Amino acid sequence: MTADSKKVMEERLFPRIRGDGGWAEIDREEEGTVRLIFRGECSKCHMLDRCVAWMENEISRETGESVKILAERRRPFFWETQV
Repeated sequence: MTADSKKVMEERLFPRIRGDGGWAEIDREEEGTVRLIFRGECSKCHMLDRCVAWMENEISRETGESVKILAERRRPFFWETQV
């Protein structure tokens, strides 16, 4: 992932996700693939796969770079411990 792709994610895409109550952050990068951790509303969203496809398309449109995004959902700890 290039610096341009990272800039598009951090300055354009992540703020839009936060606007809907979600949170995304870069976990790690490998050749053409980036793993994102999704938190907040994203961790339970049924349309996360569509959001990831939208992000890949936006990066490609803005930079011409093809980036594959792997999504990992992380729910808050207290959600896991409730009975």
